[in-house]
Amino acid sequence: MIIGMDSSSGHLPTTEAAVTALRALAVHHAREIEVTHDIGADQTSRRSAAGVGVTTDPDGSLPHEAHVTFGGTPRVDVRLYPEDDALVTVEGVECHDIPRDDVPAFVRSVFEGLAHVTARRFPPGYRLVVPLPGDRAHKEYLPGVLLTPWLSSRIR
Repeated sequence: MIIGMDSSSGHLPTTEAAVTALRALAVHHAREIEVTHDIGADQTSRRSAAGVGVTTDPDGSLPHEAHVTFGGTPRVDVRLYPEDDALVTVEGVECHDIPRDDVPAFVRSVFEGLAHVTARRFPPGYRLVVPLPGDRAHKEYLPGVLLTPWLSSRIR
């Protein structure tokens, strides 16, 4: 079980629970981690229309967004949004709309060498493939000009 996960539902109930799970992954994989928090509707990136001085959502809740940067190679950044999704960037490749519950498994797949790049001859192109639990995978197109040494070493 992932640290910070609700054992009854298998759901990461908050942004903070997801950050806790990512910190545990950093410790397990001996990676440095830097976390910044944006709390309040006037601070989070998707709430720019909140208005000046408005910190809560209309329902009275306080939205919480976090940005996590892992040290080392591959470069991995995670932006956890209050809407239960995330943007995970691996070596410059942006993977949008990752469900918050999948973020720790996504990062674990990258750190444990399960993520790979597939190459296609015609039409030419590459895809970053990140395996997820339940025989699922996140696939993201990547132009050849974005191939870093780490990504190139993962081509299958």
